[in-house]
Amino acid sequence: MRQSTFAVLSLLLFCPSLIAAAPPTAQCGHAPNAQCPERASHSWRKLSDAIISRVWGLPEKQKVLGNNKALKLANGAPTQNLLARYGEDVVLRFNISSAEEATALAEAIDVLFLDVWEFNENWVDIRIAKEVVPSLLGLLPSSLHKAHVPLMQNLDLAQAIFDSYPSPSSTDSRDGLSFSPNLQASQSENLFFQDYQPLSVITPWMSLLASMFTTHVRRINVGISYEGRDIPALRVGVHPTNNNQPPKPRKTILVTGGSHAREWISTSTVNFIAWSLITSYGKVHTVTHLLEEFDFVFVPTLNPDGYVYSWETDRLWRKNRQPTSLRFCRGIDLDRSFAFQWDDESTRSNPCSEFYPGVGPFDGVESKRFADWAKNETENNNVEFVSFLDLHSYSQQILYPFSYSCAKEPPSIEDLQELAFGLSKAIGSRKGHHYQVTSACEGNFFMPQNSDSNSKSTKDHTVLPRIESSGGSALDWFYHELKVRYAYQVKLRDTGSYGFLLPKENIVPTGKEVLDAVLYLGRFLMGEVGFAVEGVGEEVAKEQITKEREERERAEKEHGEKLRAGNEQVDEEEEEDSVFELRRRRRR
Repeated sequence: MRQSTFAVLSLLLFCPSLIAAAPPTAQCGHAPNAQCPERASHSWRKLSDAIISRVWGLPEKQKVLGNNKALKLANGAPTQNLLARYGEDVVLRFNISSAEEATALAEAIDVLFLDVWEFNENWVDIRIAKEVVPSLLGLLPSSLHKAHVPLMQNLDLAQAIFDSYPSPSSTDSRDGLSFSPNLQASQSENLFFQDYQPLSVITPWMSLLASMFTTHVRRINVGISYEGRDIPALRVGVHPTNNNQPPKPRKTILVTGGSHAREWISTSTVNFIAWSLITSYGKVHTVTHLLEEFDFVFVPTLNPDGYVYSWETDRLWRKNRQPTSLRFCRGIDLDRSFAFQWDDESTRSNPCSEFYPGVGPFDGVESKRFADWAKNETENNNVEFVSFLDLHSYSQQILYPFSYSCAKEPPSIEDLQELAFGLSKAIGSRKGHHYQVTSACEGNFFMPQNSDSNSKSTKDHTVLPRIESSGGSALDWFYHELKVRYAYQVKLRDTGSYGFLLPKENIVPTGKEVLDAVLYLGRFLMGEVGFAVEGVGEEVAKEQITKEREERERAEKEHGEKLRAGNEQVDEEEEEDSVFELRRRRRR
C-alpha cells in the first residue's frame, strides 16, 4: 500500500463516527447502525471502496503489472503503472544504536503502518513514500535523523521492480515451448534459472521433472491455498525395495520457500536445489547415496496465492490473500500463523500490518493445511522429518530456534549451532559470501549489554523492542511440535543492496551456495565430514572428505596410544578436551 493512504485509514480506524454518517440501507430503514449490522457492513464497504478508488485508482488497471505485454517497453523503461505505484517510494536503512531508538522506531512503524523489509540487531530497512519521510523523522529521536541511508542508491525502486520480471526476449522464447524434454545441465540451467518464474511456469516444470525421472521423483501437493490453488511439492528419493525387513520410518528433509510472496529468490533457490539433486542422481556418487538414505520434499511456493498476486498486481506483496476484518487490508503473515507460542498483542488487532498473524493460531489457511500435511506424514505415512530448511530473504543469516523468545534455549542448542556453523562454512566456501549464524529471536533486536531501562537484559546481551510478531513461526513449530532436530530458517542474499529485488543474475549463484549447504547437511546427518567445493553437476571433492576423515582418525589413534603407553595420565577433563577438538575440526 502507498504510505499516503495510511493517514486516511488511521482516521477510519479511530473515528467510527465516519461510518455512521454513511447512507442507510433499505432493509433497515433509519435504525441506528448499532442495531443494524447490515447497514454498518454496507456503509463500511462503500466507504472502503471509495478510499481504494480514490487512492489507488481502478484495481483492474493494476493487474497488468504481471502481463507480459505491459513489460515489453522500449529502452527497458518501467511501465507507467510501476511508476504510479512505486515511483515515489524509497527504502531507507536506519542504524540502531540504543534501546530508545529501537523503541521509537518500532512505535513509528506501528503508527504509520510502514513496510518493514528486513531487520537485525543493528539496522532496520523500511519502504516508505518520500512524502512521509518528514512525518517519520518527526516521531524519532534526533539521533536517528542522520542515522539512515537509502538503499539502491543508483537505481530507483520502480526500475528495480521492473528489472526483476523476465526480460521481453526470454518471455518470447517461452511463448511456444516451455521447456525442452532434454534437461541437460547447461541448457536447463540457462533457460529456467536465467529469470524468476511465475507459478504458471513452475507448476508444469515440476510435473515435467516428475514425469521424466520416475525412479526418484514424485509430484505431490502439501495443501490447498485459500483461493483454491495447489501447494505443489516434489518428493525426491529412492525407497528401499527389501521387503524381507520391516520398513523403518523414512528419514525426510523438508525444504520450503515462498512463505512471503515477494521473496522470489527463495522460490527459485528451492527449485534449483531440487533440480540439481534430481538430475545428478546416478551421476554423482554423493548425491546418489544421499537420495538412497533420505527423502527430500521441496515446496517452492507455500503461499501460491500471494506469489501469483506479486506477479500480477503488487510485486512487493508479502502475505497470503485471505480476507481479514478490514476489506482493504487482506492477508495473513503465514510465518506468524503457526500454533506454537502464537502470541502477538502488538499486531493482532491490526490487519493492515505486514506481520498480521490472524485472529488465532493457524488462522492462515496455508499454514494450517501445510502443518496438517506434515503431521499426517509422521503419524500415518511412516515419515520422520530429520531436518527443516525454511528459505527466506534477505540478510544472509542462518537462524535456529527459538524465534518466539530469547529467554529459553532449545534443548539441542549445541547441535543446532554446530551444524549451523558448518552450513555457513559450506556456503562461504564457494564465493566467500558470509552467512551469520544466530538464534531466530536475536534479530528482534539483540544488542550488547547496556543500562537502558527500556530493555530486557539476558546474560551479556540486551533484548530490544521487537519489530515483528514474536511467536507463531514455522521454524519453532517444526522444531518443538514435530520434533525436527535440525530446523533452520535461512535468509538468502543479499545484505541490503537490492533486498527483495535481487537481480536475476543471482539466482544460480545463490542456488549453488545453498546447494553446498544442503550437501553438507546430508553428510552431517550421515555422520560424514566435509562438503563439496564445486557442488553438484561436477565430481564431488572426495579428497577433502578423505583428508578430514584421516585427520580425525589420526587424532583418535594418538589419543589411544597415549592411554596404552601410560606416559600421560588422561583424566576426564582431558578426554572432554579431546572430544571438543574433534568437534571443532568438524566445524572447520
